[in-house]
Amino acid sequence: MNPALTDRFGNPVTTGNRKALEHYDRAVELLNTYRIDPLAAIEAAIAEDPSFVMAHCFKAALLATTTERGTAPAMAVALDAAERHARHASPRERAHIAAARAWLAGNFAESVRLYGEIASDFPRDLLALQVAHLGDFYLGYSTLLRDRPTQALHAWSESEPGYGFILGMRAFGLEECGTYGEAERDGRRAVEMNLADAWAVHALAHVYEMQGRTSHGIDFLNRTAAGWSDNNFLAFHNWWHLALYYLEREDHETALALYDTRIRPSENCIAVEMVDASALLWRLHLRGVDVGSRWDALASSWERFGEVGFYAFNDVHALMAFLCSGRKQAAESVIRGLEVAAGRDNTNGMMSREVGLPLALALRAMVNGDYATTIEHITRIRGFANRFGGSHAQRDLLHLTLCEAALRAGRTSLAQGLAAERLAQKPDSSFNRRFLLCVAASEKLSGEVAA
Repeated sequence: MNPALTDRFGNPVTTGNRKALEHYDRAVELLNTYRIDPLAAIEAAIAEDPSFVMAHCFKAALLATTTERGTAPAMAVALDAAERHARHASPRERAHIAAARAWLAGNFAESVRLYGEIASDFPRDLLALQVAHLGDFYLGYSTLLRDRPTQALHAWSESEPGYGFILGMRAFGLEECGTYGEAERDGRRAVEMNLADAWAVHALAHVYEMQGRTSHGIDFLNRTAAGWSDNNFLAFHNWWHLALYYLEREDHETALALYDTRIRPSENCIAVEMVDASALLWRLHLRGVDVGSRWDALASSWERFGEVGFYAFNDVHALMAFLCSGRKQAAESVIRGLEVAAGRDNTNGMMSREVGLPLALALRAMVNGDYATTIEHITRIRGFANRFGGSHAQRDLLHLTLCEAALRAGRTSLAQGLAAERLAQKPDSSFNRRFLLCVAASEKLSGEVAA
């Protein structure tokens, strides 16, 4: 062992194998840019030095970010290996083990808190910062998405390669806190530093989405795609953002083409990708767009995935596919799973109890034409829907569903108010203008019937 060795950013590591350390540094870089394949890089590090504690910690952290229960066995193996060699581990490395253990135990909030503590104590630990940042995203912690990267910046100079990654993280946090001008500034600087910074691109995509700058967003993502779309496991999500822009234009054909070629080109069972697929198809479903056999294919993948009760955000998106493909038994199984999860005393228990289960009941009611029940459930949870996790753009699905339910239920006053909300944020949105026209037409028809 040579505890004097440090990683690329100056963090001491308890390995004497420089080749293993090179593989580790490469894995961190790949994760920072979301490029494929950090798992292969870290496996190479472990092969070089099976006692390399931080390599095992990296693997456990990477698996945690998938939000899939199926990664638990591999996480356990990685953590067991880290603990076998932890006698010479540093306090930072032991803290990584504890943070990953908390995630494995289902204590997501505690895990994210512990990763955040590591990032605070060791602000040049980009692995801890990135995992805490993703955890804040998964748990809907908007202010921490902004604050953790801001705290870390004091330990970096702009000339260092990791600086841009932190700026990109802060850009996303600033956007989630509604500080769009500063978010755009930081995001642009990060992309200028590294055209392959897919997360910084993602932050800017959110800025343009929330401001309703549809044409700007389309131009930006198409113009920068060469930098972030090649061998990148965040690419599907940035393509999803591009599809949302086309939905704002009511260009359903282009949105579906993106679904087929970029968002869902293969029938995999990767949760984060299936979530975006469900979210896009549900938006089209609300608009009455025929998506052909896509729901059925997606539902089959969700059935093969077979995880309920681990992360409510995933469960609700699986439910959409089951409801819209007519798989009632599978849909009821998800709802029962959410009911069981809601009774547990862990992070997902809270997420399921407070938002996931009520939202699932709202979506089932929507598909069954019980719009009053949809309205009742969504209006109750709207004010704290961030507890469900995700971003404002992802949770906009609740507002869109509520708008459509209000319109179909003949609740014109509510629908008008909701339309006004949307137009205040995105006055140039053709979808929002059309929705307002639909509300006006519904009100006129109601008046004529009453007369």
